[in-house]
Amino acid sequence: MDEEPDRPLTLREMLHSVLAAALGVQSGRNRARDFRHGKPSHFILLGVGFTALFVLVILGVVKLVLYLAGM
Repeated sequence: MDEEPDRPLTLREMLHSVLAAALGVQSGRNRARDFRHGKPSHFILLGVGFTALFVLVILGVVKLVLYLAGM
């Protein structure tokens, strides 16, 4: 491969992996890279943060729709 053997993942690469995994479109090549170079704790923190943000956005959209509907 064209990657350095001991190069840690950048924040951008980790965010891309978390978002792709959340959508279910993570490629095998990126998944293998994540297991080789990533730290589980980083992915856990990003996953929990993404999930919390997703829930808050959905909650906000529901509240906005209910407010606009006059309920």
